[in-house]
Amino acid sequence: MSIPKEPRQLMINVMYLVLTALLALNVSAEIFNAFDMVDKGLKSANATLDESNSQLPAVIKEAAKKKASLATYAERIDGVTALSKDATAYVKGIMDKLIDESGNRNGSVDEGDYVEAEGVRELLGKRDYAGTTRLMVDAGMGEELKKKMMEYKAGFAKVADPADLKDLESKIPIQIDDVSWTKSVNKKESWADFTFGHMPLGACMPIFSKFINDIKASEASSLNYLASKVGVGGDNIVLDKFTVVSAPKKSYIIKGESFETEVFLSAAAGADSKTGISISVNGRGLPTNADGVAKYTETASSIGIRKYSAVASVKDPVTGDVKSYKNEFEYEVGERSVTVSASKMNVFYMGVDNPVEVSAAGVPSAQIKVSMDGGSISKNPDGTYKVNVNSPGKATVRVSAPGVNYSKEYRVKRIPDPVPLLGGTLQGGGVGNGPFKGHSSLLPILKDFEFDARCNMAGFTLVRVAKRQDPEVAANQGATIQGNAKTIQSKAAPGDKFVFQDIKCKCPGDAAARNLGQLVFDIQ
Repeated sequence: MSIPKEPRQLMINVMYLVLTALLALNVSAEIFNAFDMVDKGLKSANATLDESNSQLPAVIKEAAKKKASLATYAERIDGVTALSKDATAYVKGIMDKLIDESGNRNGSVDEGDYVEAEGVRELLGKRDYAGTTRLMVDAGMGEELKKKMMEYKAGFAKVADPADLKDLESKIPIQIDDVSWTKSVNKKESWADFTFGHMPLGACMPIFSKFINDIKASEASSLNYLASKVGVGGDNIVLDKFTVVSAPKKSYIIKGESFETEVFLSAAAGADSKTGISISVNGRGLPTNADGVAKYTETASSIGIRKYSAVASVKDPVTGDVKSYKNEFEYEVGERSVTVSASKMNVFYMGVDNPVEVSAAGVPSAQIKVSMDGGSISKNPDGTYKVNVNSPGKATVRVSAPGVNYSKEYRVKRIPDPVPLLGGTLQGGGVGNGPFKGHSSLLPILKDFEFDARCNMAGFTLVRVAKRQDPEVAANQGATIQGNAKTIQSKAAPGDKFVFQDIKCKCPGDAAARNLGQLVFDIQ
């Protein structure tokens, strides 16, 4: 099989080879998804070919009016388009028969041949291979398809003059590999058995879409041949709808850098970019390459919005008319700058991960290097940073990048004192003896602190002062009220006063426990 020169056809052939290789694998849901993706890609390409092919006949017929001898090429157009429609309908007919044979088998394709799977409409018999084998192999439809495709190939080539026949045949993309099946290790009996035997319906759909793509591409080859014979640029058709396009490498650059963009003429379909195209920017003519693309470069000398005007002129190879097309473009010039900000507050706290964001305008993140004095800084998977500090005072974050050296100083503090709360809710004052006795712990709560941190209660002393009685005192370790402290708490009665004193806790980053003062409750 010859290797096609056209990039589009080469891409489709590679996709077809990959698809054929996938068919050898155990068909899983992921592979069916791959088949669906290939099928959708081919259908999209077919729609593009249809749009392009629909424009060619009118252009050819108009150009053929220049000379009486060119009329014969215009007369061949209808045969090409009719052959394409007939071939496409034939392949789609096979697809419908397979869909029904693997579906509800009621004689036609309807909603009963489809199902909803996780919100996606798919073929009922997507995984069925009996229907494809029965029709394409056993009933002979596969071998008939092979024969018909080669007949269509010959039909598309017949549009050429005898002297051009072989050349056009080489450009018709319809191909049937009738050799590989004879070398198959699975001992296939025919091309149809090799291609469709025991193949799930979902795996066969992209094959038929590929055949339709070959048909439409063959139609394009034949129409392009006719276009070349009437003087419409060979494989490229000159249309009358153009626009100037600028494709800059970057639309935002830094002062001192060079702005670079490609300027070219864009058409609705296949303008002949090799004939008569000239391009200028801001009145300065630019050389164009073989594809009609010119490169414009200027140095950014000032900050702000920079505008430029591009003009492209093209000569119609059929009429000889020259048309010009103009468009305005702009880009922005800025200076390098660096920003380092603590995501929570303008301070680093000991004992916790301090989130930090670092950015340098105009510099890729991979080129930014960040370090610090007075602590450690590390990069998170999402591109942000975290800072850890161990001692109060100051810390400095340093940023270096191409053309940038920056540093910023931050204050380092310990976590603020938590508020001791009985049961995590009561902060002293009047309270009933029932609720007071119902709480079993004294908890240090960090109020209005933006970080995910937790302090641990080290201990406290509980004092009960009852009327006309000596004070009762009990030391308690940890946050849970227990032992003698629990006994004293259980005696709470209206008129008593309870004092939690010498309350101590330890927060992240603390070397020693800190004193939180006392809480006083009046029992009601």
